[in-house]
Order: sequence, then structure tokens, then C-alpha cells
Amino acid sequence: MLNYALRRLLWSAATLLVMSLLVFAGVYAIGNPVDLLINPQADQAEIARATALLGLDQPLWRQYWMFFRGALGGDLGISFAASVPAITLILERMPATLELALTAMLIAVMLGIPLGLLAGLRPKSWLARLIMTLSTFGLALPTFWVGLMLIMVFSVQLGWLPTTGRGATIDVFGIPLSIFTIDGLRHLLLPATTLALFKLALLIRLTRAGTQDAMLQDYVRFARAKGLSESAVLRSHVLPNILIPIVTVAGLELGSLIAFAIVTETVFAWPGMGKLLIDSINVLDRPVIVAYLLATVCLFILINLLVDLLYALLDPRVQAGDAR
Repeated sequence: MLNYALRRLLWSAATLLVMSLLVFAGVYAIGNPVDLLINPQADQAEIARATALLGLDQPLWRQYWMFFRGALGGDLGISFAASVPAITLILERMPATLELALTAMLIAVMLGIPLGLLAGLRPKSWLARLIMTLSTFGLALPTFWVGLMLIMVFSVQLGWLPTTGRGATIDVFGIPLSIFTIDGLRHLLLPATTLALFKLALLIRLTRAGTQDAMLQDYVRFARAKGLSESAVLRSHVLPNILIPIVTVAGLELGSLIAFAIVTETVFAWPGMGKLLIDSINVLDRPVIVAYLLATVCLFILINLLVDLLYALLDPRVQAGDAR
């Protein structure tokens, strides 16, 4: 297991290095932030001073080297717009994004697996057909439209839930979290539900397909022949086998929730990293954009690493196959 984990760590480090180069080159090849950050009436001397102050007068490879050298020490540059370390801005917004993404994934897992099991065990029932019909809508409806409809119904028409913001927070080990306050939960419910809808539909379909396949396997027939109850068969034989693909997909989807929560955060004015990214793009704040993308890549790689390790624990054959 240790060798397997070390190999995955090395691959993760190599991936992060390559992604840092691609992200930096892609972002720094777009536009000139000096044009947005200084007075349009500035003369050439002022433009040159601002360019030199921001380090944009250096060749691209030198800018990357300075960035890479600083990144090794945790320095991802100074925000052009806010004049504070870019990593500080990211870390201030990260708890809000992680809280939103984790809550959305928790909703998807807690509802998706039971509903998928129900649809897989009784595929001909009216309830299973209803579940699969609703999951089709979940896959088809655009996230921003779902968010707007939820706001219109539960905020505008019924007045039950707030439309924007994060609400009251409390510090847990120095991290501000809104999930532990009533006001915070009221603010969290709509954006988390919006973000969870697509993942919920995906997990329902994945669990249903895995359940139907597992119920046809010989080990299930043998378990029934031994006299085990249906609940015991489900708990001891069906669930352990369908959890492997579910864990893999859920881990990957959690990464995508963190990376692509931008639309939901924008619709609900949720003060997370996605909202910060949109604001930074508007002023071409390159250090913040690069810091956001690298932080997202790091989180994605970390999640994939944890999924690989958990996958290996659930199925030891993965370790054996990787070693060959």
C-alpha cells in the first residue's frame, strides 16, 4: 500500500508541475492588465512604470521562473487590483467554496444512493419510473436556470429562504463556516441544492445500473440459496461491489463541483473562489486567476489521490494490478 501511495504522489507532483506551466502560459498570454488598471489618459512613461512595477516587462519564461520559485515557498504573487498576496485572497474564499461543494455532494450521495438502489431493486415499479424520470430532468436542466427557478419560488414567491450571500458564520478551528448556524443553513440550502441536482441524477443512474448488474451475478444467487435475507444480501454482497465505481465517480464529481461552482456562486452571490475568479477576470488580475486555477488543480489532484487510495482499500486487486 505504501509503494502504491508513493507512486500516486509522484504522479500527482508531476501533474501539478505540468498544469502550473500550462495555466501560467495560458493566462499570461491573454490581454494586458495595465490597460485596465491605470488611467486611460496615462502617458507612455506612466504605462511603462506600471508595467515594470507589475513585472510584466520581463520575458514570459522569466515571469514563469519567478512565479515558480515563489510558488515553491507559498508565494503566488501579489494581486494587481487588491495589492495583497493572491494566495491570501484565495484562502479567504476557499472555505465558502469547499463548504458549498461538500454540502452539495453530501446531498447527492445521501439521496442518490438510496434512490438508485430503490430504482434498481424494483425497476418495474411506478416509483422507480418516477425516480428515473426526475433524474432525466436533473441531467438535462441547466444549473443557472435551476438556481433562478429556486430563487423565484422559494425566495420571491414564498419568501422562505434568502436569495444571496452566505449568512452568519462561526469559526471552527479558525475557519468560518455557515453550516453550523440557522441563518447560514438558510443561505446555504438553495445554492447547495442547485449544485447537487446534476450530481444527484448522475449517482441515481450509476447506482441503479450497478444494482441491476449485481443482482444478476452468481454470488447474489449463492447468497440467496444459503438462506440470507434480502437486506443481508444487499448489505453484504450488493453494496460493497457497487460502491467502488460510486466512490470513483463521486470523488471526480466533487472535484468538478469545486472547480465549476462558478455559475452557482455567481447566481447566488456566494462569496467563494468562483465569484472571486469572475471579479478577477473582469480586471485581468493575473496572479489571482493563476492562484485560483492552481489551487483548484491542487484540490482536484488531492481528491483524485484520496480516491485512488480509497479505491485500493476497497479493491486490493487495484494495488496488485498497478504493481505489474
